[in-house]
Amino acid sequence: MVYPSDQSREASPQRKTGRGKIEIKRIENTTNRQVTFCKRRNGLLKKAYELSVLCDAEVALVVFSSRGRLYEYANNSVRGTIERYKKACADTSNSGSVAEANAQFYQQEAAKLRLQILSLQNTNRNMLGESLSSLTMKELKSLEGRLERGISRIRSKKNELLFAEIEYMQKREIDLHNNNQLLQAKIAENERKQHNINLMPGEANCEIMHPQPFDSRNYFQVNALQPPNEYSHQDQMALQLG
Repeated sequence: MVYPSDQSREASPQRKTGRGKIEIKRIENTTNRQVTFCKRRNGLLKKAYELSVLCDAEVALVVFSSRGRLYEYANNSVRGTIERYKKACADTSNSGSVAEANAQFYQQEAAKLRLQILSLQNTNRNMLGESLSSLTMKELKSLEGRLERGISRIRSKKNELLFAEIEYMQKREIDLHNNNQLLQAKIAENERKQHNINLMPGEANCEIMHPQPFDSRNYFQVNALQPPNEYSHQDQMALQLG
């Protein structure tokens, strides 16, 4: 659809003053028709560009002239936009059938899931030794083999944990033994230091008085207060006379 040129509007009897409505029909003059095509084509391409930029829309414009020349514009690609257009038309025409196909698909998937759940529940009951009457001899042998393999794996894991615990306890025992020896060495060192402190200077040759045991009233024994036997008889008489 094209618009007449300015000259055709001057020749048209329905032309109004200013920019009024004009009659839309084919321009008979070839030159005027070509000029109008160039003007309207450029304006249409400009509008398509502005629409794609301002509104972030995907636009594809294809124009063929009367001579068969192609003019196009696309912010992405003309081929991609056309494929998208075809897909949108196909989805619109087949929306009802697509919805029905999706519903049928989901129903089939739900039925499959229900069967899987039922099978798993039966398997769990069989593993617990329940509902065995419906099983054949072959199925019972298969179940027995699975149970034996499961028990073997369980025992292997249990032994692994036990060995790890034993190894940990052995290391703990060694650490405690080393700490005990260290404490005993410290106690012996403290006893030697305390023994050296009790020795007075210049009395190394004297007999060391050992601590006397306490009685029930926390007093020293009486013999601890008696004079030592090293004094001579004269010294004892002198002490008694004094």
